[in-house]
Amino acid sequence: MKTRAFTLIELLVVIAIIAILMAILMPALQRVKNQAKGTVCVQNLRTMTMAWIMYKDDNDDELVKGTTGETNGSWVLNPSGNMIEDKKEALRKGALFPYVSSTVDVYRCPADLRQNNPEIYAFRSYSIAGGMHGVNPAGAWEIIPHIKYTEIKRPSSKYVFVEEADPRGYNNGSWVMNPKSKGWVDPFAIWHSRSQSTLGWADGSAEMHRWLSKSVIDWCKQACDVTARQTFSFYLPRADEDIEDFTFMLNGYAYRSLL
Repeated sequence: MKTRAFTLIELLVVIAIIAILMAILMPALQRVKNQAKGTVCVQNLRTMTMAWIMYKDDNDDELVKGTTGETNGSWVLNPSGNMIEDKKEALRKGALFPYVSSTVDVYRCPADLRQNNPEIYAFRSYSIAGGMHGVNPAGAWEIIPHIKYTEIKRPSSKYVFVEEADPRGYNNGSWVMNPKSKGWVDPFAIWHSRSQSTLGWADGSAEMHRWLSKSVIDWCKQACDVTARQTFSFYLPRADEDIEDFTFMLNGYAYRSLL
């Protein structure tokens, strides 16, 4: 029995139907992919915050040093070079790594694409907030940081880890804001959908938080924009429109007292 082949019109109809189905399904698949990356990121910060808590349990309640360093004692070290493996080795040599896991992948959000860009070339996605044994009180950061865990009031309301997008090639130092002069200093990273970032809290929990201010969102995204990062400024005065975002971060920014 002779079979009938598709006509050109029938073939074009089939192709059109497939194209329509792909147009419908691709956004949904992208949302699922983004949600999966967000889930991994939140789990990473749960792991990091639990490691941070275990460190203080083994060290007479003292917090791991929250800034980056050249020698042992800081939670991570400054990388010795610009290659990704240099940056991974700086994580392995940090004081927190023995409490984390056997892999450095937990230090990186899967939505952070900086390691794929040779002009930025970063690996670690997270920084410790300056008030958590981070900034030096002798600096211009307006605070005296916590040294002991017992100094932290209401740990469930104070964040330790922040997703940061430092345009210098790695997240240098700790994540800082100015409580006294009411200004932003360091950008946070916005790699997730709906303008969200992940935060890790001092009680061991982690969650996604959505930012509201367009000016702040644009400022943070500029940090990882290769075409704009050369003119990026680390200081952004608080504006009226970002009062809600600033108040949220200020309320969660732990420190002993203002200088």
